[in-house]
Amino acid sequence: MFKYLKQLTSLVAMVAVLFTFTTESMAAKKSKTLKNTQKKGFVRCGVSQGLPGFSNADASGNWTGVDVDVCRAVAAAVLGDANKVKFTPLSAKERFTALTSGEIDILSRNTTWTLSRDADIGLTFVGVNFYDGQGFMVRKSSGITSTSQFKNGISACTNIGTTTELNMRDFFNSKGISYEPVAFEKADEVVAAYDAGRCDTYTTDKSGLAAQRTKMSNPDEHIVLPETISKEPLGPVVRQGDAVWEDIVRWSLNTMIEAEEYGITSANADSMKTSENPAIKRLVGAEGELGAAFGLDNEWSLRIIKQVGNYGESYKRNIADTGILPDRGPNQLWTKGGILYVPPAR
Repeated sequence: MFKYLKQLTSLVAMVAVLFTFTTESMAAKKSKTLKNTQKKGFVRCGVSQGLPGFSNADASGNWTGVDVDVCRAVAAAVLGDANKVKFTPLSAKERFTALTSGEIDILSRNTTWTLSRDADIGLTFVGVNFYDGQGFMVRKSSGITSTSQFKNGISACTNIGTTTELNMRDFFNSKGISYEPVAFEKADEVVAAYDAGRCDTYTTDKSGLAAQRTKMSNPDEHIVLPETISKEPLGPVVRQGDAVWEDIVRWSLNTMIEAEEYGITSANADSMKTSENPAIKRLVGAEGELGAAFGLDNEWSLRIIKQVGNYGESYKRNIADTGILPDRGPNQLWTKGGILYVPPAR
């Protein structure tokens, strides 16, 4: 009798453990952010106040850019329509508050992934959609062709509330050069101040310099110096505490990058369903059930590719074809000499 009770007790304990594990697993699949997004019918996305190639609105209020496409990819995945996005333009100073307060659910705004941002303020970076580095722009008429020619007393325009400020300080201090910071909250204010001659140099990410140069009164009168003074991995950010939403945003970006690697485009995605490559078939929803991991259907990734395109298509459309940075540099696929690389979708 005692032996029977002992076996019964062990069985009950095993059932309890199994029930707990199943319950926790089911709970882990739930996402408050996903539920609210589907209820509202649109993705709330924080973007820049206007950075060509990354997030920029035209006269009709239509947003384009590689950062914009990340949010459009998420909308395609969870709502079935890449156009179901509400874009909120944010300054560098207010962007993190907007995310942590719940005003937006994705921050896709040329934002650098750093330890303090990832660990200290309740945020999670979910990937890198552009590898960059900080540089300096000067007027050609200055005769400066290298940062080695900077002199004491140089004035530098930049944005408040950015890693750019800190990098600038570290750079000048390490060189023993005294400088005068001229800082503004809005990017357009920085560009206008530099263009008006209020400072000798303008510093930000090199992609930003190339993009903002197009807004100046005489773009050809300015050059970006060759030196790169920092690492700036830029990528989308979400709030901590919603693991499923975090995964959805991460794998929406990963889908675009891996689709390019396998040659899947917005034009041929449907035809790729008959591919003999299992990796391709998984990306276009013809094999496996990857969507179930997020509480989505199995064509979530197919919709991303068809409606937004792969990473290469997004880069070409927004950055290369606009003349901002025709050469992808480190943002080329790892198979073509770049460092763009994501985990496999399997």
